[in-house]
Amino acid sequence: MARFLVRRISLGVVVLWIITILVFVMFFVAPNDVAHRIAGRNATPATVAVVRHTLGLDKPVTTQYWHFLIRLLHGNLGQSYFTQQSVSSLLSSRLPATLSIMAGAAVIWMLLGVTNGVISAIRPRSLADRGLTSFALFFYSLPTFVLGLAMLNIFFYQLHTHGIPNLPGSGYVPLTQDPYQWFVHMILPWITLALLLAATYTRLTRNSMLDVLSEDYIRTARSKGLGEGRVVMRHGLRSALTPIVTQFGIDLGTLVGNLVVTEKVFGISGVGALAVDSITNGDLPVIIGVVIVASAAVVVMNIIVDIAYAVLDPRVRLN
Repeated sequence: MARFLVRRISLGVVVLWIITILVFVMFFVAPNDVAHRIAGRNATPATVAVVRHTLGLDKPVTTQYWHFLIRLLHGNLGQSYFTQQSVSSLLSSRLPATLSIMAGAAVIWMLLGVTNGVISAIRPRSLADRGLTSFALFFYSLPTFVLGLAMLNIFFYQLHTHGIPNLPGSGYVPLTQDPYQWFVHMILPWITLALLLAATYTRLTRNSMLDVLSEDYIRTARSKGLGEGRVVMRHGLRSALTPIVTQFGIDLGTLVGNLVVTEKVFGISGVGALAVDSITNGDLPVIIGVVIVASAAVVVMNIIVDIAYAVLDPRVRLN
């Protein structure tokens, strides 16, 4: 296990290093006059030169990258060109809202998707199977903003119009400030993301369970007189979870796209909303910080997924 962890962490560090090179080349080496953009359209060459010197953009590219890498190793993601706040503080102030959405939605979509998939697998081609599959595919086909706006219209606007106590339509309340308000503000974003992603897990669970339930060891367990519930849940589902865990790790690491839309629809100031605002303003340090943090999340989730393989499926060996 220790050798495996060292190897995977080392590979993850190399991947992140390559990402830092690509990001630096993309934003600083490629034709992109950052100093002129910050100085303004009507700035004189002298003003642009002062801005370029202040940002260190007049130094050789290798020196710029070295300073950039040293700052990263010390946890310094730089400062925003427009607000002069540190990128680390901007991200840390937005992360609680984003993590709240991700955590709650992940629990719901896993429970919903895996449960539906198991039911479909143990009753293939039945009415329940076809109904659950159609239900999942319907929401899977909807764009995030369409489902989010539909949730707002049904559970906020319509209920509010008819004088019925309703869920909040926007905003975020920190968990430490008011747990109840945090929960009710998160319900609609959680359900929106969960319904969109649960279809993938329904399909994966169903297909994986059908393959596992046809294995010889499942028939052996049944022939020994074990109850069907124990055979399905303890012997079948545990082995069938391997591709589901893989997909879960990928989804958590690459959820930024859906989070951007969800945060905008429900008026939540999270990392996704910060990324959109930074791209609009051309705030390169913040964009780079978001990219690096998201990349690190993908690498970490892949390592966790690899470890989970050995826990869930005894047939998998780390070496």
